[in-house]
Amino acid sequence: MTLLNAPAYDPARDIRNRNIMIATAGTLVLAVLLFFGGYIMGHGWFFSNLPTEHKVNRFFDALQARDYPKAYAIYENDPHWADHPQNFGYAYKDFVNDWTTDPRNFYPITEHSVDKSIKDGHGFFGTGIDVAVRVNGGHKLFMYVNRADGTITWPAPHEFTY
Repeated sequence: MTLLNAPAYDPARDIRNRNIMIATAGTLVLAVLLFFGGYIMGHGWFFSNLPTEHKVNRFFDALQARDYPKAYAIYENDPHWADHPQNFGYAYKDFVNDWTTDPRNFYPITEHSVDKSIKDGHGFFGTGIDVAVRVNGGHKLFMYVNRADGTITWPAPHEFTY
């Protein structure tokens, strides 16, 4: 093929190539925004901590409703905990006692909001997540959620400022 017998100009091909480049650039910009946006807003890279924040929110919803069996199931990450209560080092009666009489828990919990979360431990996503919860109009509690088994621990091993 020489210059004199080059293929005819195809405007549809140019439009298609332009649209592919725009879509690729838009996808890259969106990925970068999601990557850094989640971290800046306090919800982890790519908003990876949101499922954990929702879990902690469900836990506090159950405490607020005084549904302690449900709260304990979320805390131990086992909906069938009543079938084998001997498997847990933190007994259900101790859990109820801690969350109904311990003054550090600001009982009774009348309102709560999950504010922020950060990774804790090693690796890009960490081995666990520290979640900051504001209860009863401003008191901060820090919960720790283990990524490996999904259990919740209170108090968290680390606290952070925000």
